[in-house]
Amino acid sequence: MTNEVKIFAGSNTKMLATKIAKGFGMELGKSSISHFSDGEFQPSFEESVRGADVFIIQSTNPPTDNLFELLLMVDAAKRASAKRIIAVIPYFGFARQDRKDQPRVPIGSKLVANMLAAAGVSRVMTMDLHADQIQGFFEVPVDHLYASAVFSQAIKDLNLPNLIMASPDMGGSKRAYAYAKHLEADVVICYKQRKKANNIDKMFVIGDVEGKDVVLVDDMIDTAGTLTKAADLMKEKGATSVRAICTHPILSGSAYERIEKSALTELLVTDTIPLKQECSKIRVISVADLFAKVIYKVHNYESISSYFIF
Repeated sequence: MTNEVKIFAGSNTKMLATKIAKGFGMELGKSSISHFSDGEFQPSFEESVRGADVFIIQSTNPPTDNLFELLLMVDAAKRASAKRIIAVIPYFGFARQDRKDQPRVPIGSKLVANMLAAAGVSRVMTMDLHADQIQGFFEVPVDHLYASAVFSQAIKDLNLPNLIMASPDMGGSKRAYAYAKHLEADVVICYKQRKKANNIDKMFVIGDVEGKDVVLVDDMIDTAGTLTKAADLMKEKGATSVRAICTHPILSGSAYERIEKSALTELLVTDTIPLKQECSKIRVISVADLFAKVIYKVHNYESISSYFIF
């Protein structure tokens, strides 16, 4: 007989966590967070977790309070004698800092991995890491899920007559090729040059998009500068329609305004990060059922390989 399972939510990801718990067939565990007048906070579990598999769901997008809240909750579970502590991180923040790409900079994602290990995680579950090699930063098992499990069906449901997959940059070409192979479509790639972060200098399209229904693929959308510029460029090159699928809707700065004004017909995102505001062009597809199924499998020590689509 397996041990009891408990699912808790960090304050940043409570809406998604509620859906995950419902999909699993249970209520969210009771927890609370108290604040001191100087801004310090202290989370606590309001029920016993002794001997249980504790799943703590929290995306670690900014502010860094979200990451630190997760670390404190992991530490609390460890000190309350939980049997296993699984950090469910739908969006793994600091993933863009996966290497030293210039002198005197940190490898932020490795530091986060070390902090989670020091706090006491037994396992990590996440989705669409910005860089696959981050899995190797952990000394505990990492379940790296892919949003393609839900996006691929959504694309099929669109019934686009002349589908072609596209990557907004060279770094995402592998992801675009994977979708194209699965959906039996062609691929085009955008080549961009940056002078500094979040600022594109030049962009070119490699491939023919005339008369095509383009679907751009990316793991995250931050300022939306790259994606909207790519969409506008595709339209200029004769594309019939341009859509995009992005797993993590960070959407900072003027992102919402850029999306509304762009050539994008529709932007499909998941609920790994809650939207800050509504946008007529954005459609959210939930990954709650996928996480619920994988949590069940992990809890019961069953294989989850069938959930790794591509």
